[in-house]
Amino acid sequence: MSDTTTGTAGRRVFIDKQSPKAYHALVQASEAVRATAADAGLDRVLVELINLRVSQINGCAFCLDVHTKAALRAGETTQRLGVLPAWRDTELFTPRERATLALAEATTDIANATAQEDSYEEARQVLTEDEISAVIWVALTINAFNRVSIMSRHPVRGLPRQ
Repeated sequence: MSDTTTGTAGRRVFIDKQSPKAYHALVQASEAVRATAADAGLDRVLVELINLRVSQINGCAFCLDVHTKAALRAGETTQRLGVLPAWRDTELFTPRERATLALAEATTDIANATAQEDSYEEARQVLTEDEISAVIWVALTINAFNRVSIMSRHPVRGLPRQ
C-alpha cells in the first residue's frame, strides 16, 4: 500500500504525490498557459475569475479556496466573488468579463453544444482570437487541476468559524 493512503474508508491516493512526474507536467503546462494568458492581455483578476467559476461548476473546494485567496490578492472584490455563481444576473461584470465567463463555462460543460456556439459568438464580439484561445486554455487547465484535487480529496485547511 502506498504511503499516501491509509487503507481506511474514504481515504484516497493523492495522485499528485503518487505520480509526481505526471503532476509536474501539468504544473509546467499551467505555467505555459499563465504566460499565454498574460501575452494575450488577460489580467490576473480575469484569470482568477475563470479559475473560480470553473471550480464552482466542478465543486472543487480545494481549488475554490486557493483561487479565492489569489483573486483577493490580485485585487478582486468580495462583492463580485460573492455573486460570481450568478454573474449573469448582475451588472458587476464587464462585457469582456461576461464573454470570458460564458466561454469558460462552455469549456467546462462540453456536452452543451448550444452554449458553446452562443459563448463563442459572444466572445468573438469582445475578445481577440488570442484572448479566446487563452481563456479556453485557462479553463482547460483549471478543469484538470479540479479533477486532480477532487479525485485526491485534497483537504481545505483553515480555522473553523467561531
